[in-house]
Amino acid sequence: MRSGGEPTSTPTFRDLGISEEICSGLEAQGIVTTFPIQTLALPLALRGQDIIGQARTGTGKTLAFGVPLLERIGEGPAGKPGALVVVPTRELAIQVADDLRAAAVNVRARVLTVYGGRAYEPQIDALQAGVDIVVGTPGRLLDLAQRRHLDLSAVRALVLDEADKMLDLGFLPDVERIVRLTPVERQTMLFSATMPSEVVTMARRHMRQPTNVRAEGHDEPAPAPSTRQFVFRAHQMDKIEVLARVLQASGRGLTMVFCQTKRGADQVATALASRGFAVATVHGDLGQGQRERALRAFRSGKVDVLTATEVAARGLDVDDVTHVVNYECPDDEKTYVHRIGRTGRAGRAGVAVTFVDWRDMHRWKLIDTALGLGQPEPEETYSTSDHLYAELGIPRGATGTLPRAQRDRAGLDAEAIEDIGETGKIRSPRARRGKGAATRGQPAATRGQPAARRRRRTRAGKELGGEQDRLGAPEARRVGGSGTPDARRATRRKAS
Repeated sequence: MRSGGEPTSTPTFRDLGISEEICSGLEAQGIVTTFPIQTLALPLALRGQDIIGQARTGTGKTLAFGVPLLERIGEGPAGKPGALVVVPTRELAIQVADDLRAAAVNVRARVLTVYGGRAYEPQIDALQAGVDIVVGTPGRLLDLAQRRHLDLSAVRALVLDEADKMLDLGFLPDVERIVRLTPVERQTMLFSATMPSEVVTMARRHMRQPTNVRAEGHDEPAPAPSTRQFVFRAHQMDKIEVLARVLQASGRGLTMVFCQTKRGADQVATALASRGFAVATVHGDLGQGQRERALRAFRSGKVDVLTATEVAARGLDVDDVTHVVNYECPDDEKTYVHRIGRTGRAGRAGVAVTFVDWRDMHRWKLIDTALGLGQPEPEETYSTSDHLYAELGIPRGATGTLPRAQRDRAGLDAEAIEDIGETGKIRSPRARRGKGAATRGQPAATRGQPAARRRRRTRAGKELGGEQDRLGAPEARRVGGSGTPDARRATRRKAS
């Protein structure tokens, strides 16, 4: 089942039989009509059928499975989770849970977000108090289940979101172990932007006669039609100058800049900050508290530029992202589509800018051919090129530094750091040993200090047990043991 073209009339959530409580909650957020994936998936999901949903990112997949989960709250045993949503990244878990809570504002739904990097205790306390829907990443879900804190025996609906991303991150074995912990008689919904063979195999193994729904009329994902795409061949030494001018384009709102490496994301953020831009960064080397702080500052507008690696390529649904910049050429067409999918979401207009270095031309041609972009040879572009200013609407007087009059953002420092009880802070093996069993029973003043070494004398691998050996060499010299010079001279006099 697929949506072939533009529908003549878009149905509303009320037209699809959604309850009044959920419809009123959605309408309070300005959500009235459905998107194609929701129109196709909701009638099937409400009947309890297994679904394989395929649609590009930013087309409303969360509500396509979230609304049916909310409709079934209260059907199972009290206290045990009745629905489980498995997602690949922490950011996506937070976003999905927020969307579910927003839709359930008039419904008594207890939604718990479970992911690594946060302390176990609050998550365990919430599970013991009782929840209706659990949204989490595979590692922490499996960990809590193995420790018997998470009981999946009452799960009636299972959702695997962004399954292709879980495949890319190597999570499929953990996902299969989680699926086996749920009842066989359940509803399973799998959503993904692409359908690799491994994902299809997993779907056949764990789903019962699923219906495949697709919101596009083609098999491969494509960029949103409302996103304007620009590709420039830029020199590595001039990229930051070009980027500084792109960020001064007229009508620019929140902007995401994607880099290939964590170091690159840090370097770009540092360079932009020195030029007057309010910037934050998100990548895997940052602690969870730092990442969430950066995302909160970005969503609230305290910073308007976010540099990121692939850790943020999915799961970030920010309304006002107007521009996405690929600071380096993506690895393939799927990565390209996922990145620029951060803008032009839900029918909004967006701008995607990609910088291609000379050494990346072969890779870009493959991306261009796969997506049919018609730009196999990007125009050579520098920070002074006229076509850069004309195509992006950059003021002619713009330089590589943001004018002081335009520096009106509060900045990252204005966002407080939340104490989330992060785990995994101790990275040094020596530090771990200092806090282990070896320190138990020691006085507090001596813990962490190296223990005094005891000198031992051995012969043929066996320790000698004399009093001088128990005392050690310094003490033996003081008592004149047989090993001292005085004792040896006395022995020689007796012998003579």
